[in-house]
Amino acid sequence: MATAHDTIDPLDPVKGRAPLILGNASFADITNAVAAPLEQTSYKGWWLGFGAAVLTLGVLLISVGYLVWEGTGIWGLQNPVGWGWAIVNFVFWVGIGHAGTLISAILFLFRQKWRTSINRYAEAMTIFAVICALLFPTIHVGRIWLLYWVFPIPNQMAMWPNFMSPLLWDVFAVSTYFTVSLLFWYVGLIPDFATMRDRSKGLRQKIYGGFALGWRGSMRHWVNYEKAYLILAALSTPLVLSVHTIVSFDFAVSNLPGWHTTIFPPYFVAGAIFSGFAMVLTLAIPARKIFHLEHIITTKHLENMAKIILLTGSLVGYAYGMEAFVAWYSGNEYESFTFSHRMFGDYAWAYWIMITCNVVSPQFFWFKKMRRNVTVLFILSIFVNIGMWFERFVITMSLSADFIPSSWDYYSPTIWDISTFIGSFGLFFTLFFLFLRFIPMVAIAEVKTVLPQADPHWHPESAHGADADHATKEAHAHG
Repeated sequence: MATAHDTIDPLDPVKGRAPLILGNASFADITNAVAAPLEQTSYKGWWLGFGAAVLTLGVLLISVGYLVWEGTGIWGLQNPVGWGWAIVNFVFWVGIGHAGTLISAILFLFRQKWRTSINRYAEAMTIFAVICALLFPTIHVGRIWLLYWVFPIPNQMAMWPNFMSPLLWDVFAVSTYFTVSLLFWYVGLIPDFATMRDRSKGLRQKIYGGFALGWRGSMRHWVNYEKAYLILAALSTPLVLSVHTIVSFDFAVSNLPGWHTTIFPPYFVAGAIFSGFAMVLTLAIPARKIFHLEHIITTKHLENMAKIILLTGSLVGYAYGMEAFVAWYSGNEYESFTFSHRMFGDYAWAYWIMITCNVVSPQFFWFKKMRRNVTVLFILSIFVNIGMWFERFVITMSLSADFIPSSWDYYSPTIWDISTFIGSFGLFFTLFFLFLRFIPMVAIAEVKTVLPQADPHWHPESAHGADADHATKEAHAHG
């Protein structure tokens, strides 16, 4: 039987590539496969996951409630470490949300068709991660009921926010990122909401119909939709660079050794994409298995994400090396001490966990067998996110040893720091499981555009057995 490689035309090398969607799926097959989780209730894995997420969300509610009642003294904050786990978690969650914009906007502008099977996951992950990120600065202020003071609202006390503060820059950067990402996500959902409207009855049909905004799939609708989607993609693209750059300014504009460095913006952005793609893998691998979507989210998609993780992980490793080199080459004793203290001081254990997870573990992706092994991908994606959390922890803990040795102290989190962080995962996964149950997890309309049938010059009799043969080999290779 002919294979995909046997059918490659030397004059048209793209023509014989392995298909993005396996199994000779028709348009109707794609719709039925993606709509099944929304129309059936027999997925035990979903119920178990959702139940665990709701219980963990309860931990968050208890932790925040006790924080409001007692104040930030229940955390491990002390002098000189005034920024603890709350800011570490804020930067961590903002970074998680970066892959959504990259996959959706930048890969769309570069016409990368493989994004269509995973962009909806990534966009949803962005929205939920930013919600979790915004939680931590909100509760970090202590008196949450006075949070409106940070907004430029006229008041009787003539108090105005300090627009020179990088913390206020975060407010504008993250809120803009959230707004544009939400609009981009919603616009992409409109054709799929219309599909679910036409397949539903009763109240569900009315709800989906309301969100579909009267979509009928006419040529005029598609022209306006594609223009709006392109404009939003163009607006979203600068956000990939700007948002985490501004978040890095929280550290970089200070005078603290180890923070005051120009390398922070580019390596924060690379690290954000690194952790974001890892989280997409962490979410997509179990979901594709539970909902039987292996023919739509294929090993090829997972392998492509692994390649990006390898690239960004290498960039992050290079940034770590350059940080240490510049600290030594500068001749500044404070900078040199900061980095030697990170590597061999009180938090050396956290530093070497960071190096192992972020620099060593992605190197397995140089090997194709590792990139195409779903179990390895899942495990390493978790390691990457662990490492990226420790990166933010190591940076923040530079506060523990500043210019005056007499003020040095060791920061230790309390049970409430830990429970709040764990609870934030409950919030994230509760939203994510609801997304899986009520919103098409794969972009139906976009996936159909990469099928052979979408080509106006495609004819059924011209199809060959490469697709089926490739699907058979995938099945044998991965059980």
